[in-house]
Amino acid sequence: MGAADVVPGVSGGTIAFITGIYEELIESINRVNLEALRVLKAEGLKAAWKHINGNFFVALFLGIGISIASLAKGITWLLEHEPVLLWSFFFGLVFASIFFVGKQVTQWKASTVVAFLIGGIIAYAITILPASGSNDALWYIFLSGAIAICAMILPGISGSFILVLLGSYALVLDAIHERNLQIIAVFGIGAVVGLLSFARLLKLMFAKHHNVTIAVLSGFLLGSLNKIWPWKRVDSVLIKHAGEPKEEIVNVIEKTVFPGDFTTPVIENGEVISQIPAEPHLMAAIGLCVAGIALILLLERVSIQSEK
Repeated sequence: MGAADVVPGVSGGTIAFITGIYEELIESINRVNLEALRVLKAEGLKAAWKHINGNFFVALFLGIGISIASLAKGITWLLEHEPVLLWSFFFGLVFASIFFVGKQVTQWKASTVVAFLIGGIIAYAITILPASGSNDALWYIFLSGAIAICAMILPGISGSFILVLLGSYALVLDAIHERNLQIIAVFGIGAVVGLLSFARLLKLMFAKHHNVTIAVLSGFLLGSLNKIWPWKRVDSVLIKHAGEPKEEIVNVIEKTVFPGDFTTPVIENGEVISQIPAEPHLMAAIGLCVAGIALILLLERVSIQSEK
């Protein structure tokens, strides 16, 4: 999940689903509530820790932290220098995950098929939406935090990409960079409210409509493939910290193209002025895509063995 969260466009929720911890994650988030405070007061720290599934959170966040610390630099380098190869691996990973997740639907019928198609259409529509203008109103920052965190726990939808669409990506990053505690606090509160509220909705959906929920989430994975397709033509960019040594470029508007039409944008003053034909690395991309699929098959086999 940590490695996925480093890549803008890939959701940590996708990896949680692949590794079989998604429902436990949602259930554990739901346990962080007023009841946990009551247990803490009445029965002590040990009982409260068990109530919120504390060991699970420690293992999860420790894994995410170690992954980000150890892989962030390498993945960032790959995103900058070998994006086609990196996206190809993740494309194979997510593509195979559609079948892996879909197998958890115990009965495919009209309602689950419709739910799958709706999930796919929604996710695809999100990937082609244009970014909106920036809005620095506190209520909008709060809303951005709530929506982005929901996306982060949904398979197939990236929270950072949602922030780009909402026009809040640069604003939040600048706030962190400049230590603007007001914006950071409002965004953080929105994220907490959104996470706790959405986790409760997901828990209810899993309890009442398990097959339909899984089908929708499988559709999200299918629709998100457009976002992580390795070959893109970049038509618009966002410059983070312009003019500074750590200046970064974020792709805002992209168009999916065939490998033969793959190009590199020429950027001047934060604008894309032309396109240069680029090497698609087709054979290497196919190989890494297959490697991603193989990894999912391996994870599935390990999961089956552990259940036995």
